[in-house]
Amino acid sequence: MEQPFMSHLLELRDRLLRAVLVVLVVFLVLFPFGNDIYHFIAEPLMAVMPEGTSMIATKVASPFLTPFKLSLIAAVFFSMPYLLYQLWGFIAPGLYAHEKKMAMPLLASSVVLFYLGAAFAYYVVFPLVFKFFTSVTPEGVAVMTDISEYLDFVLTLFFAFGLAFEIPIATILLVWMGMTTPQKLASKRPYVIVGAFVIGMLLTPPDVISQTMLALPMWVLFEAGIIFSHFFVREKDEDETEDDEEEASSSAADATAAATVATPPVHAQAADDDDNGFKPLSDEEMEAELDRLEAELDEEEASWHEEPAENTQENKDQDAVDKKLERINRLREDMDFDAARKLLYEVLVEGSDEQVVVAKNILSQLDD
Repeated sequence: MEQPFMSHLLELRDRLLRAVLVVLVVFLVLFPFGNDIYHFIAEPLMAVMPEGTSMIATKVASPFLTPFKLSLIAAVFFSMPYLLYQLWGFIAPGLYAHEKKMAMPLLASSVVLFYLGAAFAYYVVFPLVFKFFTSVTPEGVAVMTDISEYLDFVLTLFFAFGLAFEIPIATILLVWMGMTTPQKLASKRPYVIVGAFVIGMLLTPPDVISQTMLALPMWVLFEAGIIFSHFFVREKDEDETEDDEEEASSSAADATAAATVATPPVHAQAADDDDNGFKPLSDEEMEAELDRLEAELDEEEASWHEEPAENTQENKDQDAVDKKLERINRLREDMDFDAARKLLYEVLVEGSDEQVVVAKNILSQLDD
Protein backbone atom coordinates (compact mmCIF):
# COMPACT_ATOMS: atom_id res chain seq x y z
CA MET A 1 0.00 0.00 0.00
CA GLU A 2 2.91 2.40 0.64
CA GLN A 3 4.37 2.28 -2.86
CA PRO A 4 1.15 3.29 -4.73
CA PHE A 5 0.54 6.07 -2.19
CA MET A 6 4.07 7.37 -2.63
CA SER A 7 3.74 7.17 -6.42
CA HIS A 8 0.61 9.33 -6.21
CA LEU A 9 2.46 11.87 -4.09
CA LEU A 10 5.35 11.94 -6.55
CA GLU A 11 2.97 12.43 -9.46
CA LEU A 12 1.19 15.24 -7.59
CA ARG A 13 4.55 16.88 -6.88
CA ASP A 14 5.57 16.67 -10.53
CA ARG A 15 2.31 18.16 -11.75
CA LEU A 16 2.45 20.99 -9.20
CA LEU A 17 6.01 21.79 -10.25
CA ARG A 18 4.94 21.90 -13.90
CA ALA A 19 2.03 24.20 -13.06
CA VAL A 20 4.23 26.55 -11.03
CA LEU A 21 6.86 26.55 -13.77
CA VAL A 22 4.32 27.48 -16.45
CA VAL A 23 2.87 30.28 -14.29
CA LEU A 24 6.40 31.57 -13.66
CA VAL A 25 7.28 31.54 -17.37
CA VAL A 26 4.07 33.37 -18.31
CA PHE A 27 4.68 35.88 -15.51
CA LEU A 28 8.20 36.60 -16.77
CA VAL A 29 6.76 37.19 -20.23
CA LEU A 30 3.98 39.49 -18.97
CA PHE A 31 5.88 41.48 -16.35
CA PRO A 32 7.66 43.83 -18.83
CA PHE A 33 4.17 44.73 -20.09
CA GLY A 34 2.73 45.20 -16.59
CA ASN A 35 2.09 48.92 -17.05
CA ASP A 36 0.35 48.31 -20.39
CA ILE A 37 -1.82 45.61 -18.84
CA TYR A 38 -2.76 47.95 -16.01
CA HIS A 39 -3.62 50.70 -18.49
CA PHE A 40 -5.91 48.24 -20.29
CA ILE A 41 -7.59 47.27 -17.01
CA ALA A 42 -8.00 50.92 -15.98
CA GLU A 43 -9.42 52.04 -19.32
CA PRO A 44 -13.12 51.73 -18.29
CA LEU A 45 -12.55 54.15 -15.40
CA MET A 46 -10.20 56.52 -17.21
CA ALA A 47 -12.71 56.85 -20.09
CA VAL A 48 -15.32 58.42 -17.78
CA MET A 49 -13.08 60.43 -15.48
CA PRO A 50 -13.44 64.25 -15.72
CA GLU A 51 -10.86 66.16 -17.69
CA GLY A 52 -7.82 67.22 -15.74
CA THR A 53 -8.00 64.23 -13.36
CA SER A 54 -5.99 61.03 -13.32
CA MET A 55 -5.32 58.00 -11.17
CA ILE A 56 -2.79 58.37 -8.36
CA ALA A 57 -0.45 56.24 -6.23
CA THR A 58 -0.70 57.05 -2.54
CA LYS A 59 1.91 54.53 -1.41
CA VAL A 60 5.61 54.65 -2.14
CA ALA A 61 5.87 51.14 -3.64
CA SER A 62 2.51 51.15 -5.42
CA PRO A 63 3.90 52.10 -8.87
CA PHE A 64 5.98 48.90 -8.79
CA LEU A 65 3.92 46.49 -6.68
CA THR A 66 0.59 47.11 -8.41
CA PRO A 67 1.79 46.16 -11.94
CA PHE A 68 3.77 43.29 -10.38
CA LYS A 69 0.63 41.94 -8.66
CA LEU A 70 -1.45 42.40 -11.80
CA SER A 71 1.14 40.56 -13.93
CA LEU A 72 1.17 37.61 -11.52
CA ILE A 73 -2.61 37.37 -11.45
CA ALA A 74 -2.76 37.68 -15.23
CA ALA A 75 -0.21 34.85 -15.50
CA VAL A 76 -2.48 32.57 -13.45
CA PHE A 77 -5.48 33.74 -15.48
CA PHE A 78 -3.90 32.91 -18.84
CA SER A 79 -2.35 29.66 -17.54
CA MET A 80 -5.68 28.34 -16.27
CA PRO A 81 -6.27 25.90 -19.16
CA TYR A 82 -2.89 24.27 -18.56
CA LEU A 83 -3.45 24.20 -14.79
CA LEU A 84 -6.78 22.46 -15.26
CA TYR A 85 -5.14 20.06 -17.70
CA GLN A 86 -2.66 19.07 -14.98
CA LEU A 87 -5.53 18.60 -12.54
CA TRP A 88 -7.34 16.45 -15.08
CA GLY A 89 -4.24 14.33 -15.70
CA PHE A 90 -3.96 13.61 -11.98
CA ILE A 91 -7.60 12.62 -11.29
CA ALA A 92 -8.51 11.00 -14.64
CA PRO A 93 -6.99 7.53 -13.89
CA GLY A 94 -9.33 7.17 -10.90
CA LEU A 95 -12.52 7.90 -12.83
CA TYR A 96 -14.93 5.51 -14.54
CA ALA A 97 -15.43 5.73 -18.30
CA HIS A 98 -18.74 7.62 -18.07
CA GLU A 99 -17.22 9.97 -15.49
CA LYS A 100 -14.33 10.77 -17.82
CA LYS A 101 -16.80 11.43 -20.62
CA MET A 102 -18.62 13.84 -18.32
CA ALA A 103 -15.70 15.56 -16.58
CA MET A 104 -13.66 16.75 -19.55
CA PRO A 105 -16.45 18.81 -21.19
CA LEU A 106 -17.34 20.29 -17.80
CA LEU A 107 -13.75 21.35 -17.14
CA ALA A 108 -13.47 22.98 -20.54
CA SER A 109 -16.86 24.66 -20.14
CA SER A 110 -15.96 25.97 -16.69
CA VAL A 111 -12.84 27.69 -18.09
CA VAL A 112 -14.80 29.25 -20.95
CA LEU A 113 -17.57 30.42 -18.62
CA PHE A 114 -15.08 31.97 -16.20
CA TYR A 115 -13.48 33.91 -19.05
CA LEU A 116 -16.94 34.98 -20.26
CA GLY A 117 -17.77 36.22 -16.76
CA ALA A 118 -14.60 38.29 -16.62
CA ALA A 119 -15.26 39.69 -20.11
CA PHE A 120 -18.85 40.54 -19.14
CA ALA A 121 -17.58 42.42 -16.10
CA TYR A 122 -15.01 44.37 -18.12
CA TYR A 123 -17.09 45.30 -21.17
CA VAL A 124 -20.57 45.64 -19.64
CA VAL A 125 -20.41 46.18 -15.89
CA PHE A 126 -17.35 48.41 -15.53
CA PRO A 127 -18.50 51.17 -17.92
CA LEU A 128 -21.92 51.39 -16.25
CA VAL A 129 -20.59 51.27 -12.69
CA PHE A 130 -17.79 53.79 -13.20
CA LYS A 131 -20.03 56.14 -15.15
CA PHE A 132 -22.51 56.04 -12.27
CA PHE A 133 -19.80 56.64 -9.66
CA THR A 134 -18.32 59.63 -11.48
CA SER A 135 -21.74 61.14 -12.21
CA VAL A 136 -22.73 61.26 -8.53
CA THR A 137 -19.45 62.75 -7.35
CA PRO A 138 -20.17 65.74 -5.07
CA GLU A 139 -19.27 69.18 -6.39
CA GLY A 140 -15.77 70.24 -5.51
CA VAL A 141 -14.50 66.63 -5.21
CA ALA A 142 -11.94 65.48 -7.79
CA VAL A 143 -12.09 61.82 -8.84
CA MET A 144 -8.50 60.61 -8.40
CA THR A 145 -8.57 56.90 -7.65
CA ASP A 146 -5.59 55.13 -6.08
CA ILE A 147 -4.15 52.51 -8.44
CA SER A 148 -3.88 49.77 -5.80
CA GLU A 149 -7.42 50.38 -4.56
CA TYR A 150 -8.70 50.25 -8.13
CA LEU A 151 -6.89 46.97 -8.80
CA ASP A 152 -8.41 45.35 -5.71
CA PHE A 153 -11.84 46.62 -6.79
CA VAL A 154 -11.71 45.24 -10.33
CA LEU A 155 -10.17 41.92 -9.23
CA THR A 156 -13.07 41.46 -6.83
CA LEU A 157 -15.54 42.02 -9.65
CA PHE A 158 -13.62 39.74 -12.01
CA PHE A 159 -13.70 36.97 -9.44
CA ALA A 160 -17.38 37.55 -8.57
CA PHE A 161 -18.60 37.49 -12.17
CA GLY A 162 -16.30 34.63 -13.16
CA LEU A 163 -17.63 32.58 -10.25
CA ALA A 164 -21.24 33.55 -10.98
CA PHE A 165 -20.92 32.32 -14.56
CA GLU A 166 -20.10 28.83 -13.21
CA ILE A 167 -23.72 28.38 -12.06
CA PRO A 168 -24.70 26.18 -15.04
CA ILE A 169 -21.80 23.83 -14.29
CA ALA A 170 -22.79 23.62 -10.61
CA THR A 171 -26.41 22.96 -11.56
CA ILE A 172 -25.50 20.19 -13.99
CA LEU A 173 -23.18 18.56 -11.44
CA LEU A 174 -25.89 18.55 -8.75
CA VAL A 175 -28.35 16.88 -11.11
CA TRP A 176 -25.77 14.44 -12.50
CA MET A 177 -24.75 13.29 -9.00
CA GLY A 178 -28.40 12.64 -8.13
CA MET A 179 -28.55 15.25 -5.36
CA THR A 180 -31.53 16.95 -7.02
CA THR A 181 -33.59 17.03 -10.22
CA PRO A 182 -34.37 19.75 -12.77
CA GLN A 183 -37.97 19.77 -11.59
CA LYS A 184 -36.96 20.37 -7.96
CA LEU A 185 -34.58 23.14 -8.99
CA ALA A 186 -37.29 24.82 -11.04
CA SER A 187 -39.65 24.74 -8.05
CA LYS A 188 -37.06 26.66 -5.99
CA ARG A 189 -36.85 29.51 -8.53
CA PRO A 190 -38.21 32.26 -6.19
CA TYR A 191 -35.60 31.43 -3.56
CA VAL A 192 -32.85 31.37 -6.19
CA ILE A 193 -33.78 34.85 -7.40
CA VAL A 194 -33.64 36.25 -3.87
CA GLY A 195 -30.39 34.41 -3.22
CA ALA A 196 -28.87 35.83 -6.42
CA PHE A 197 -29.48 39.38 -5.21
CA VAL A 198 -28.10 38.54 -1.78
CA ILE A 199 -24.93 37.09 -3.32
CA GLY A 200 -24.68 40.10 -5.59
CA MET A 201 -24.86 42.33 -2.54
CA LEU A 202 -22.08 40.40 -0.78
CA LEU A 203 -19.68 40.00 -3.72
CA THR A 204 -19.95 43.42 -5.31
CA PRO A 205 -19.35 46.96 -4.06
CA PRO A 206 -22.24 48.62 -2.20
CA ASP A 207 -24.12 49.97 -5.19
CA VAL A 208 -27.35 48.88 -6.83
CA ILE A 209 -25.98 48.76 -10.37
CA SER A 210 -23.21 46.22 -9.83
CA GLN A 211 -25.45 44.16 -7.55
CA THR A 212 -28.18 44.01 -10.20
CA MET A 213 -25.70 43.39 -13.01
CA LEU A 214 -24.44 40.35 -11.12
CA ALA A 215 -27.80 39.04 -9.90
CA LEU A 216 -29.55 39.06 -13.28
CA PRO A 217 -26.90 37.00 -15.10
CA MET A 218 -26.87 34.55 -12.19
CA TRP A 219 -30.62 34.06 -12.60
CA VAL A 220 -30.35 33.62 -16.37
CA LEU A 221 -27.46 31.17 -16.00
CA PHE A 222 -29.44 29.22 -13.40
CA GLU A 223 -32.27 28.82 -15.92
CA ALA A 224 -29.74 27.73 -18.55
CA GLY A 225 -28.33 25.16 -16.12
CA ILE A 226 -31.81 23.70 -15.59
CA ILE A 227 -32.34 23.39 -19.34
CA PHE A 228 -29.01 21.69 -20.02
CA SER A 229 -29.28 19.40 -16.97
CA HIS A 230 -32.17 17.56 -18.66
CA PHE A 231 -29.77 16.24 -21.31
CA PHE A 232 -27.25 15.11 -18.70
CA VAL A 233 -29.95 13.30 -16.72
CA ARG A 234 -30.84 11.23 -19.80
CA GLU A 235 -27.17 10.59 -20.51
CA LYS A 236 -26.58 9.50 -16.91
CA ASP A 237 -29.56 7.11 -17.04
CA GLU A 238 -28.21 5.56 -20.24
CA ASP A 239 -24.77 5.11 -18.66
CA GLU A 240 -26.28 3.47 -15.59
CA THR A 241 -28.38 1.18 -17.82
CA GLU A 242 -25.26 0.13 -19.71
CA ASP A 243 -23.43 -0.51 -16.42
CA ASP A 244 -26.37 -2.60 -15.15
CA GLU A 245 -26.46 -4.62 -18.37
CA GLU A 246 -22.72 -5.26 -18.16
CA GLU A 247 -23.04 -6.32 -14.53
CA ALA A 248 -25.96 -8.62 -15.34
CA SER A 249 -24.04 -10.19 -18.22
CA SER A 250 -21.04 -10.71 -15.97
CA SER A 251 -23.21 -12.33 -13.28
CA ALA A 252 -24.85 -14.59 -15.83
CA ALA A 253 -21.46 -15.63 -17.19
CA ASP A 254 -20.21 -16.44 -13.68
CA ALA A 255 -23.32 -18.49 -12.93
CA THR A 256 -22.98 -20.37 -16.22
CA ALA A 257 -19.33 -21.19 -15.58
CA ALA A 258 -20.06 -22.39 -12.05
CA ALA A 259 -22.96 -24.58 -13.14
CA THR A 260 -21.28 -26.41 -16.06
CA VAL A 261 -22.65 -29.98 -15.92
CA ALA A 262 -23.92 -32.67 -18.25
CA THR A 263 -26.92 -31.48 -20.29
CA PRO A 264 -30.19 -33.47 -20.38
CA PRO A 265 -30.71 -35.84 -23.31
CA VAL A 266 -33.16 -33.56 -25.11
CA HIS A 267 -30.49 -30.87 -25.19
CA ALA A 268 -27.47 -33.07 -25.90
CA GLN A 269 -26.90 -31.75 -29.42
CA ALA A 270 -27.03 -28.10 -28.22
CA ALA A 271 -24.52 -28.90 -25.49
CA ASP A 272 -22.14 -30.50 -28.00
CA ASP A 273 -22.31 -27.36 -30.13
CA ASP A 274 -21.27 -25.29 -27.11
CA ASP A 275 -18.38 -27.51 -25.95
CA ASN A 276 -20.60 -29.26 -23.37
CA GLY A 277 -21.15 -25.93 -21.57
CA PHE A 278 -24.13 -25.39 -19.31
CA LYS A 279 -26.88 -23.18 -20.77
CA PRO A 280 -29.92 -21.94 -18.83
CA LEU A 281 -33.22 -23.15 -20.25
CA SER A 282 -35.91 -20.82 -21.45
CA ASP A 283 -39.42 -20.95 -19.95
CA GLU A 284 -40.71 -23.03 -22.86
CA GLU A 285 -37.81 -25.48 -22.58
CA MET A 286 -38.34 -25.72 -18.83
CA GLU A 287 -42.03 -26.58 -19.31
CA ALA A 288 -41.12 -29.26 -21.85
CA GLU A 289 -38.55 -30.71 -19.46
CA LEU A 290 -41.06 -30.86 -16.62
CA ASP A 291 -43.59 -32.55 -18.89
CA ARG A 292 -40.96 -35.11 -19.85
CA LEU A 293 -40.20 -35.82 -16.21
CA GLU A 294 -43.90 -36.25 -15.47
CA ALA A 295 -44.24 -38.71 -18.39
CA GLU A 296 -41.25 -40.70 -17.13
CA LEU A 297 -42.80 -40.69 -13.65
CA ASP A 298 -46.01 -42.18 -15.00
CA GLU A 299 -44.06 -44.87 -16.85
CA GLU A 300 -42.07 -45.70 -13.72
CA GLU A 301 -45.24 -45.97 -11.63
CA ALA A 302 -46.71 -48.36 -14.19
CA SER A 303 -43.64 -50.57 -14.12
CA TRP A 304 -43.10 -50.65 -10.35
CA HIS A 305 -44.90 -53.96 -9.92
CA GLU A 306 -42.51 -55.58 -12.41
CA GLU A 307 -39.25 -54.14 -10.96
CA PRO A 308 -37.11 -55.82 -8.32
CA ALA A 309 -37.63 -54.79 -4.74
CA GLU A 310 -34.17 -53.18 -4.48
CA ASN A 311 -35.09 -50.66 -7.23
CA THR A 312 -38.45 -49.73 -5.74
CA GLN A 313 -37.01 -47.45 -3.03
CA GLU A 314 -34.79 -45.63 -5.56
CA ASN A 315 -37.77 -45.04 -7.82
CA LYS A 316 -39.80 -43.73 -4.91
CA ASP A 317 -37.00 -41.30 -4.00
CA GLN A 318 -36.88 -40.01 -7.57
CA ASP A 319 -40.67 -39.72 -7.52
CA ALA A 320 -40.44 -37.59 -4.37
CA VAL A 321 -37.83 -35.36 -6.01
CA ASP A 322 -40.04 -34.98 -9.12
CA LYS A 323 -42.90 -33.89 -6.90
CA LYS A 324 -40.61 -31.33 -5.32
CA LEU A 325 -39.81 -30.01 -8.79
CA GLU A 326 -43.50 -29.71 -9.54
CA ARG A 327 -43.99 -27.84 -6.26
CA ILE A 328 -41.04 -25.59 -7.10
CA ASN A 329 -42.69 -24.73 -10.41
CA ARG A 330 -45.88 -23.74 -8.57
CA LEU A 331 -43.90 -21.65 -6.07
CA ARG A 332 -42.25 -19.81 -8.98
CA GLU A 333 -45.66 -19.00 -10.42
CA ASP A 334 -46.71 -17.69 -6.98
CA MET A 335 -43.52 -15.56 -6.81
CA ASP A 336 -42.42 -17.33 -3.60
CA PHE A 337 -38.77 -17.50 -4.60
CA ASP A 338 -37.33 -18.12 -1.11
CA ALA A 339 -39.33 -21.31 -0.63
CA ALA A 340 -38.48 -22.38 -4.19
CA ARG A 341 -34.75 -21.90 -3.54
CA LYS A 342 -34.98 -24.00 -0.34
CA LEU A 343 -36.54 -26.91 -2.21
CA LEU A 344 -34.05 -26.54 -5.07
CA TYR A 345 -31.17 -27.03 -2.65
CA GLU A 346 -32.83 -30.25 -1.46
CA VAL A 347 -33.18 -31.44 -5.07
CA LEU A 348 -29.48 -30.75 -5.67
CA VAL A 349 -28.67 -33.14 -2.83
CA GLU A 350 -31.31 -35.83 -3.33
CA GLY A 351 -32.00 -35.83 -7.08
CA SER A 352 -30.60 -37.80 -9.97
CA ASP A 353 -28.31 -36.28 -12.60
CA GLU A 354 -31.20 -35.12 -14.78
CA GLN A 355 -33.08 -33.70 -11.80
CA VAL A 356 -29.96 -31.85 -10.64
CA VAL A 357 -29.60 -30.29 -14.10
CA VAL A 358 -33.21 -29.10 -14.01
CA ALA A 359 -32.70 -27.65 -10.52
CA LYS A 360 -29.60 -25.78 -11.64
CA ASN A 361 -31.46 -24.37 -14.61
CA ILE A 362 -34.22 -23.12 -12.33
CA LEU A 363 -31.67 -21.56 -9.95
CA SER A 364 -30.02 -19.80 -12.89
CA GLN A 365 -33.36 -18.34 -13.96
CA LEU A 366 -34.10 -17.17 -10.40
CA ASP A 367 -30.69 -15.48 -10.23
CA ASP A 368 -31.35 -13.66 -13.50
